[in-house]
Amino acid sequence: MVPTSIRDYPEWHLGRQNYALWYLEINDQKIVDYLDALRAHFSKFLLEPNSRQYHITLFICGFLTHKTRIYRDDFSLSELEQQREILRKENFSSFQLKIGSVDSFSSALFVEIQDTDNFLSHIRQKLGIVSNEIAALDYYPHITLGLYKNIYSSDLILQKISQLPVQYKNAEFELKVEHLTFGFYEAQTLQGKLFSYQHLFLGDSCCN
Repeated sequence: MVPTSIRDYPEWHLGRQNYALWYLEINDQKIVDYLDALRAHFSKFLLEPNSRQYHITLFICGFLTHKTRIYRDDFSLSELEQQREILRKENFSSFQLKIGSVDSFSSALFVEIQDTDNFLSHIRQKLGIVSNEIAALDYYPHITLGLYKNIYSSDLILQKISQLPVQYKNAEFELKVEHLTFGFYEAQTLQGKLFSYQHLFLGDSCCN
């Protein structure tokens, strides 16, 4: 597994601050408690501090700017308005996702998300009409538990996954999604908190 260095990444942010994305908030306390328990089980492998709220990344927009874009990974407020208008016209209904099992990327531990009806893919396709997503990898819905702080063998992580208590291995949760959130985190703060900027409520959910 690949560790994450605790440092500023000026070659990435180029002095810009707010890195924007669409995401799904995790507000169900039972799911939060479950994720906290998982994170505690793997705590010796994970980088601290970590103040980022549990969430499911939906679409990575780029660095939020009030002006016209300068860099390829800039994202303007006018583009946000275009995305919101497209989503409003689609009038997506609320939907449910299933929380899956624990797994690992090379740099992070995560919980998989099962989207058997492809709700997320459909929403992402509509968001992509306005701007290209800023992402290096194919989209794989998940909830990140943490980044690795050192180099570990995959066998060691898999062994730790296999040692999860039975109640966590067999846990089954469904997440009801009633709104989408557009927000950002501060690029200079590693694993810093997410700041919500706007919500878009789905179907007959209450709007604001």
